[in-house]
Amino acid sequence: MERIALQHNVILGLVQKKREIWKRGSGRNLHKSLNKEFAEHHIKIGRDKFFDFLRVNKLLIKPKRFRTKTTCSYHHFNRYDNLVEGLITLRCNEIWVSDITYLWLKQLDKFCYLSIITDLYSRKIVGYNVHEDLSVNGCIEALRMALKQRKNKHEKLIHHSDRGVQYCSHSYVNILNKANIHISMTQTGDPLENAVAERVHKTIKEEFTNDKQINFCNIAQAKTEIKKFIEFYNNKRPHRSVNWLTPNEAHLQTGILQRQWKTYYAKQRWGDLMEA
Repeated sequence: MERIALQHNVILGLVQKKREIWKRGSGRNLHKSLNKEFAEHHIKIGRDKFFDFLRVNKLLIKPKRFRTKTTCSYHHFNRYDNLVEGLITLRCNEIWVSDITYLWLKQLDKFCYLSIITDLYSRKIVGYNVHEDLSVNGCIEALRMALKQRKNKHEKLIHHSDRGVQYCSHSYVNILNKANIHISMTQTGDPLENAVAERVHKTIKEEFTNDKQINFCNIAQAKTEIKKFIEFYNNKRPHRSVNWLTPNEAHLQTGILQRQWKTYYAKQRWGDLMEA
């Protein structure tokens, strides 16, 4: 009994330490990310028992529901076809998916915004920027960050986004064209057409806070904390969609990465991409 109690204390400590940053990591991902620590402490605990442990200690995560609009598709700029539907990626920097979401600044009682570019193959966030308004500048800064990490500029790369004014603007499109990047866009307002980008935003906004919605005192704090969250996401958070690798680990691979989950809704063509 003393040994079991000691193991439970160790597990509780490991979970609490992981959640100092990763506030709302799912039970499955949390269990997978702690496998190394469990082995170091000679602890054997399966997923079901781990869930029971989280439940008893009131550590299970409840889903959140909150949303606001960040996309304006009513503009005069050119729109592009969807080039990525049905494609299977076999390497990093083959398809990037982009999107914008909001962040709440409680001290200022207003929103700021987060632009993220994610590599579809590895789920790695390759570019991001926290910005004060919905002008194209924040998206451009995220794109410039992504371009800096792109090593082979001769390999084909597709940039996929919604039809928001930021991604259709001349300044953004010109940068993509200059970098010889193919442009792809969603055809409707269906979030499943840009499912991975939506899922990554959800992960960053929900798994690193205990509040109803993620919030910061001011934009300076938002920039500091988002950088910390993304570093954790890229380096430490395992993904079921890439064979339980972290995004940085998956980014070094080639070929098909085995997914570790099942699709229950055959009609959702992009439903597979929603799981991270």
